Amino acid sequence: MFPQSIWTQNESVRGRLYGGRMEWVSISGVDVCRALFVYDGAVREVVTRLKYQNDRRALGRLADGLAGLLLAPPGAVVTWIPTTGVRRRRRGFDQAGLLARAVARRWSIPSRSLLRRVDGPAQTGRSLVDRRQGVAVVARASAATYRGRPVILVDDVVTTGATLRSGAAALRLAGIPWIGAVAVARTPRSR
Repeated sequence: MFPQSIWTQNESVRGRLYGGRMEWVSISGVDVCRALFVYDGAVREVVTRLKYQNDRRALGRLADGLAGLLLAPPGAVVTWIPTTGVRRRRRGFDQAGLLARAVARRWSIPSRSLLRRVDGPAQTGRSLVDRRQGVAVVARASAATYRGRPVILVDDVVTTGATLRSGAAALRLAGIPWIGAVAVARTPRSR
């Protein structure tokens, strides 16, 4: 429905990605997915500080980079896979929601909480085999409002793709025909 040509060829963004290469992250159920960085070194530190210490100093730059990875299709809405309610209450925020709202502002499109994560174990610290099982995600009733429109998922780190795959499956059940995704980082392929 939405061609792959929606990807930007912005030279300033391309130069910062994986040494200048434009790589795709392939996730079943997600039409297009891009990650801004590899999750190691300074990037890992920045994401960790945002996620666990609410350090938002890099939020604007990360959102700029994420928005440069994709040209939002007409009528698109941005969403995210939220952390569990327990973790959000403990931290006082949801880092994926912060990123999603910031990216949506750059694209001047709406950001809506269309998914709900069922309480369960955190992905952080789980084995690769356990991570591949994903997390339980369901579409909120409000997702039906966007039936037939493209949705872009925003995430902080893609490891196995299971979390995005779970979110995409829930959105498809709600009638979303096209799902794109952008993430701050992906884990190195060797992990």
